Amino acid sequence: MHYGKYIVSGVILVLVIVLFIFSSTKVESGHRGVLLQLGAVKPTILTEGFHFKIPFIQNVEQIEVRVQKEESSQSAASKDLQMVTTKVAVNYSVDPGAVNKLFQEIGLDYRTRIVEPAIAESLKAITAQYTAEELISKRPEVSAKVKEMLDKKLIKYYMLLEDINIKEFAFSEEFNKAIELKQTAEQNALKAQRDLDRIKIEAEQQVTQAQAEAESLKLKKEEVTPELIQLKQIEVQEKALEKWDGRLPSVTGGATPFIDLSGVK
Repeated sequence: MHYGKYIVSGVILVLVIVLFIFSSTKVESGHRGVLLQLGAVKPTILTEGFHFKIPFIQNVEQIEVRVQKEESSQSAASKDLQMVTTKVAVNYSVDPGAVNKLFQEIGLDYRTRIVEPAIAESLKAITAQYTAEELISKRPEVSAKVKEMLDKKLIKYYMLLEDINIKEFAFSEEFNKAIELKQTAEQNALKAQRDLDRIKIEAEQQVTQAQAEAESLKLKKEEVTPELIQLKQIEVQEKALEKWDGRLPSVTGGATPFIDLSGVK
């Protein structure tokens, strides 16, 4: 009889343990739990930690709500019909307050059903609005427009766009060669313009210098008056008298010779 009591107690204990196991669940960190009752989605959303459920009637599906990263490479035609391959990295997350709706309407494969097609559609739509060169020169603007369109697409399906980064625009080999030739031509044109500007400046400097010299000569010419000439002659005569030793020359050139009177008594 005592053994029968032990057996019954053991069975009851096992049933309690099994019941506890099947009536409890743990939601992992960074996830939310979708509560299902006989397959139907309930409005209750389970947060991280332990929770109780009705065994064999309710079960829980866990959905990650941490930021997830999706990298994609999409080819599309630009406004000027150049083929462009865009490499993009997208960070997104599932709305923690709508995991039950996401599971009910889309399921667990939301990445392939929603995220990847939304990225492709957004890139193709925005790429078609710009020429190939504009995609390069207006990269921040292009990225902002892709982000705006992608955000509208994801939010409809209970997902939040965190950030987007366009990593690269890849063009055809022919287009790359055309860009290289254009850059070379622009550099040569810039160098020629700089040389022309330098020559123009040097010519203007020479003209300015010539004008200054001509103005200086003109001023000097205006300063030469008959009175100034007479004054200069007087100055020359005065300097000559200062150097004269008092003796007259014996003979000087000219029509009338001087006679040497130094020997006459």
